[in-house]
Amino acid sequence: MKIRDVQFLGSFPKFSKIPIFDKPEFCFWGRSNVGKSSMINYLCDRKDLARTSSTPGKTISFNLYQINQELTFVDLPGFGFARVAKSVKEKWDGQIKHYIKERKDLVCVFLLVDISIPIQKNDLEKINFFGDEQTPFCIIFTKSDRCKKLELKKNIETWENKLLEKWEVLPPRILSSVEKRIGKEEILLELDKIVALSEQLE
Repeated sequence: MKIRDVQFLGSFPKFSKIPIFDKPEFCFWGRSNVGKSSMINYLCDRKDLARTSSTPGKTISFNLYQINQELTFVDLPGFGFARVAKSVKEKWDGQIKHYIKERKDLVCVFLLVDISIPIQKNDLEKINFFGDEQTPFCIIFTKSDRCKKLELKKNIETWENKLLEKWEVLPPRILSSVEKRIGKEEILLELDKIVALSEQLE
């Protein structure tokens, strides 16, 4: 897929407020400051389409973008930001899980995971949640530019070994770096495959 046209559809404070667009929908989720908004900007070749910030917790709504008038990207609030009040965390955790369980147009969750840091418990919890709900997902390892070559290889192997403790078949995984412009073609190819599969199942 080549992204030619992008339109901002709106920012919605809760799941129940999101309109139905009847188009394949891909959401981007991950820990706060993992680079969700930057990834959307990178894929769409836009600088300021999705709002980015060095301050974790910037995204506090469901932000939707129409791609080529064919599908939808959803930028979700991040998880795991310690400075956010517990009540706010619980609210968004519930809203997002409700969205993932009930959104009929959702065809895949792109879970962004920082490959430059040790495995985080809340990343694993989300992956197991997808498995329990049988939600299609793809792991996008971000910030690969922050690792040296051998460190990167070790971190990927550590992740794969950890996943194999519970998964018989590893979920799709894509290595990326917005800074070094790595992974875009692989992500868009995965997106194409998922759209084609969803059309076959209709």
